[in-house]
Amino acid sequence: MMTVIQSSDGTHRFNTYTKGAPNCVVDKCTSYLEHGEIKPITQEIKDKIMRANDGYAKDGLRVLAVAGRNLDQKMMDNLDSATIETVEKDLTFLGLTVMMDPPRAEVYKAARECRKAGIKVTMVTGDYGLTAKSIARQIGLNDPDKPLTVITGDALKTMPDDELRHYLEGEVVFARMAPEQKYRVVSMYEKMGKIVAATGDGVNDAPALKKANIGIAMGGTGTDVAKEAADMILTDDNFASIVGAIKEGRGVYSNIRKFLIYILNSNMPEAVPSVLFLLSGGAIPLALTVMEILFIDLGTDMIPALGLGREDPEKGIMDRPPRSPKDHLINKHVLAKAFLWYGLIASIIATAAFFGANFYRGHIFPNLPEVGWDYRQATTVTLAAIIFCQIAAVLNIRYSRQSMFNKHFFKNSMIFIGIIMEIVLLLCISYVPVFQSFFGTEPLNSHDWIMLVCIPIPLILIDELRKWILRKNYKK
Repeated sequence: MMTVIQSSDGTHRFNTYTKGAPNCVVDKCTSYLEHGEIKPITQEIKDKIMRANDGYAKDGLRVLAVAGRNLDQKMMDNLDSATIETVEKDLTFLGLTVMMDPPRAEVYKAARECRKAGIKVTMVTGDYGLTAKSIARQIGLNDPDKPLTVITGDALKTMPDDELRHYLEGEVVFARMAPEQKYRVVSMYEKMGKIVAATGDGVNDAPALKKANIGIAMGGTGTDVAKEAADMILTDDNFASIVGAIKEGRGVYSNIRKFLIYILNSNMPEAVPSVLFLLSGGAIPLALTVMEILFIDLGTDMIPALGLGREDPEKGIMDRPPRSPKDHLINKHVLAKAFLWYGLIASIIATAAFFGANFYRGHIFPNLPEVGWDYRQATTVTLAAIIFCQIAAVLNIRYSRQSMFNKHFFKNSMIFIGIIMEIVLLLCISYVPVFQSFFGTEPLNSHDWIMLVCIPIPLILIDELRKWILRKNYKK
């Protein structure tokens, strides 16, 4: 950057001052200023200046060189037609300006979280190479046990794609990069099958922001061009906020899956009575009536399911690798957990509850009642068993790997409001006559309640064992 200043001493002299990268500025200098005296610059002095520059840069400091010259009368007379090349030559080196721009304290933690989450952060900057490398080390951008390669824009110009791909697979920092080179780095990552989020604030960042899968412009310092090219604007200009957003996004996605597992798993114990009825040719009566099934789906399941959507991101969610973009929201793991784990267990318990209620009242297969008080009480017990299985399920599903017995157990009040509502609704349809006639239920006795209250205990303990095994295997 060059500035031409007219003297205010009445002589109408013009001075030009240039600031920029030390290596570029020094190359334009033929002299240097020392103790007020202008001396011819030698290669030894240039090397000394660059050693000083490198020393500052290794400490993560940003360095600008400043030089200037007096314009002679001939240059002043032709100033309007002069070019930068003709003015910005034969300069006198004036000194180095050193600036400290320390990274925010939270950036180190954010960079470490990214590494744990399988997110690679690559610095692509216009800074000097040694400065970029030092800052990358300071904020923990790379694995400290691996060598960090610095690639400059000049080196990238002649670098073939295969070599660039090789460097991108390792620990690398890009320095002194031009807009088209930033664009090339983003393009190469995408060719490697990566999902790329690019951040930037300047006009020269716009091509890369536009090319990336997600372009993120700085809201405070960002130019209008960068904001227009971006998909998202970061209002606080804080890298840590991006990591926080990723964590929240993973939490939301996980909560949607938990919601689906909870909603789907009750379908299996609801369907099993119909399957048994058909397979037995009607010898096994329907363990649930249509109204009781609707009561589960539209009544007791709703509030706990909504409560799962309000869960905070689970501990360790940023320790998991990124999800494949080809992975579906409802995949085999969701279906297996819903139907082959929670649903299967609930089906066994509900079926056992139906036969147990009949046995307790003196009825055994194949002489099971299809109507009457005993039948209605048996279906009520089955309904209640499913509800208590769902109580255990919502507590188990809250955490996919973490134990439910943690300091945040009571944090999500909606879960517990939902559980209380389930029990209140069950009491209403069991003991209020108008609801009894509508749903075809009967009151439960003390024996039934003892059995029902005990249902969640083994279910919770079994699932806690499963999670413990998962955590142990994950650590290994």
